[in-house]
Amino acid sequence: MNYIVMDLEWNQGGSPSSQEAALPFEIIEIGAVKLGPSGERLGEFSELIRPAVYHEMNQITGRLIHLRMRELKKGKPFLETAQAFLRWCGEGEYLFCTWGSSDLTELQRNMEFYHMAPLAEGPIVFLDVQKLFSIAYEDGKSRKALEHGVDFLELEKDIPFHRALGDAHYTAGILARILKEKPDVLKNRSYDVFHPPKDRKSEIKVRFDNYVKYISKEFASKEEAFADREVASSKCYLCRRNLRKKIRWFTPNGRHYFCLAYCEAHGYLKGKIRVQKAADGNIYIVKTTKLIAREEAEALMERRKHTSELHKDRSLRKKLKS
Repeated sequence: MNYIVMDLEWNQGGSPSSQEAALPFEIIEIGAVKLGPSGERLGEFSELIRPAVYHEMNQITGRLIHLRMRELKKGKPFLETAQAFLRWCGEGEYLFCTWGSSDLTELQRNMEFYHMAPLAEGPIVFLDVQKLFSIAYEDGKSRKALEHGVDFLELEKDIPFHRALGDAHYTAGILARILKEKPDVLKNRSYDVFHPPKDRKSEIKVRFDNYVKYISKEFASKEEAFADREVASSKCYLCRRNLRKKIRWFTPNGRHYFCLAYCEAHGYLKGKIRVQKAADGNIYIVKTTKLIAREEAEALMERRKHTSELHKDRSLRKKLKS
């Protein structure tokens, strides 16, 4: 399997009123490095893209990536560039690899804007090298800047950062080191969900070292999602038992939901749900379940109590105002 290490630069409107709703971020540069199975470099791709939506450079974007609109006007149209890039990726098996989780989403959003065929009908497996670097060399939770990773591994800084090919070059260097020194962390694959699962059969259920992830099909509303047995359930991923909850699903902010269950054989399990919005306006669920220590379970109980008190206080203030 080859690895397509990709980096994108994009532009956006200067104000909310100038944003194109269907394309908030217009790709203006694609850079990529192709690595072989052992991390050997097989080729590079680099193209500027002529803007079709935003004809003025956002000030922050311009300062960060050191590109001017007059340079971009010499680029090729997105459709031509994206087609050339996908041909360059090849017909054999490969994984997209990015620093962070947003590039693959924006590539697909731009492709959809230009009515290109989707990369896949559902979620796409990819490698988030930023996450893999943290798992391999740091605490597994922090997400550091690309230059931090380059400095940590003492890679040579021979070309500028904040251009697509340059950042792809450095990301490829980090991935090559991981392939050589910590290949086991590559099992921690990520899923881009620009196109959520279409039905129950295509839902994602994957187990990692210390947690499981579930990505649901789409629902019309949160109410419909939480009425779904698979979404609402708590199951021990070690013995597969359905568990009774110690704390039912609650939310401190309306988007993230938590629950607590207990397995007689393995202890406390914490569930976390993120409610995500699909491109068509529906929602889908990303649920993770992991075993936790008693101390973390007690902290979650306190958080539930605090959230309940806040909700009661808000309800009382509404009544007093009415």
